[in-house]
Amino acid sequence: MATATTADPTMSAPAAPSDRIAPRRLIAFLIMVFGMFMSILDIQIVSASLTEIQAGLSASSSEVSWVQTAYLIAEVIAIPLSGFLSRALGTRLLFAISAAGFTISSFLCGFASSIEQMILWRALQGFLGAGMIPTVFASAYTVFPRSKFHIVGPIIGLVATLAPTVGPTVGGYITDAMSWHWLFFVNIPPGILITIGVLALVDFDEPHFELLERFDWWGLLFMAGFLGSLEYVLEEGPQYEWLQDTSVAIFAAVCAVSAIGFFWRVLTADEPIVDLFAFGNRNFAVGCLLQFCIGIGLYGLTYIYPRYLAEVRGYSALMIGETMFVSGVVMFLMAPVVGRLMVKIDMRLIIAFGLVIFAIGSYQMTGITRDYDFWELFLPQVMRGVGMMCAMVPTNNIALGTLAPDRVKNASGLFNLMRNLGGAVGLAIINQVLNDRTDLHISRLHERVTWGNATAVETLNMLQQKLQGMGDSALMAMKQLSQIVHRQAVVMGYGDAFFMLTCFYIALSFMVLLLNKPSSPMAGGGDAH
Repeated sequence: MATATTADPTMSAPAAPSDRIAPRRLIAFLIMVFGMFMSILDIQIVSASLTEIQAGLSASSSEVSWVQTAYLIAEVIAIPLSGFLSRALGTRLLFAISAAGFTISSFLCGFASSIEQMILWRALQGFLGAGMIPTVFASAYTVFPRSKFHIVGPIIGLVATLAPTVGPTVGGYITDAMSWHWLFFVNIPPGILITIGVLALVDFDEPHFELLERFDWWGLLFMAGFLGSLEYVLEEGPQYEWLQDTSVAIFAAVCAVSAIGFFWRVLTADEPIVDLFAFGNRNFAVGCLLQFCIGIGLYGLTYIYPRYLAEVRGYSALMIGETMFVSGVVMFLMAPVVGRLMVKIDMRLIIAFGLVIFAIGSYQMTGITRDYDFWELFLPQVMRGVGMMCAMVPTNNIALGTLAPDRVKNASGLFNLMRNLGGAVGLAIINQVLNDRTDLHISRLHERVTWGNATAVETLNMLQQKLQGMGDSALMAMKQLSQIVHRQAVVMGYGDAFFMLTCFYIALSFMVLLLNKPSSPMAGGGDAH
């Protein structure tokens, strides 16, 4: 046992050795970071290839959407649970179990022969893989000295933002080059290496198996009902008119009842499954709120750009991936820059700058037309990448670096949960805005496209002339004109969604005023000392 060597550097007085990152620990941490990258990547890696999976498994469009939904629901349930399990099992054992389970379930997903099998294995993959995400965050802010947070912070911030952004790109390339089965098989070799590497190198802490005897099973049941039902309602609500649909209404009721039970257990149990008292720290509470809102933009734009490119431009999965790759490259290049800035500039200013840049990038898309292509999307995507890195990395440092080391494990699960919940809420709101505003624009355009509108009549006549000799040219021309009107309404709906995001992130930039100023640029705050 390495009791002395694994003592938390953040708890000791500053000394020369404590400012040095041991090579063994750095290698172990980087291995864990790659495992976290795989887990987050797999949320979006299937998004560009759902059509191929649907065909391969003979599934309906509503069934194949559960390939992504099942993973998200399972992951949302498992992420807050990781804090307790990390204390009970230790970082080494929990991460190894997560990596091995993720690898095995990836193997099973690749060999799935029916949609039911695929949904089951995807849920298992999401549940087991989720433990890797908050464990990496917790390790970054407890294992390394605070003077090095500006190095490890950008690494995990880059992975948390880059993985969902390049997911559609990676998925598109793999499916195009091989088949959809390889979306899952590619996880197997690195998954095995990560499991072995973690077992061999990680020595960050010791397990406390006695905590398992006090595991709160009722708390887990209520938490699963609360978060799982909430994720289902947010995923399915926009397309099924929310509570007008029976299944959505039932899950909303389950969510409400389970939420009451969950908060009751968390506040009364001797060993609660989740420690909510971390929210008593102001920087952590505000940081979680910022993380929730950043998740809306991170996952929202990872959804809205590919949907526009597929729906309006008719891009293939590979073409969408190549267009989306711009943001990923910018995030990669920005990571070391943000790390340097955090040493010299108040992190609250960097967060505010990032949110404003993100808003400006969204504002550039409010004038979107059906002709927007790679180069029209280039600058907004660059600003999105810059803004997201500047907002997320300092938020991670201020929120988790402020806490005492013994609270970081539990807090890390809550912090990562907020990002995922923000993404789920963001997708639900964006879908609702797109649906409502598209319907509104269709009705307004139909009011203007009348026989008294010279442009509409001229367009109709032109279409009719082009379709001469192809059957009922007048009827076909009317159908084409209707499609043009609908496409224009859809594009206007996208412009409205981008305008909503612009206003939201401009307003959000003022929230940094609620944060306490960190004691030094290299530390998350002085509370933990």
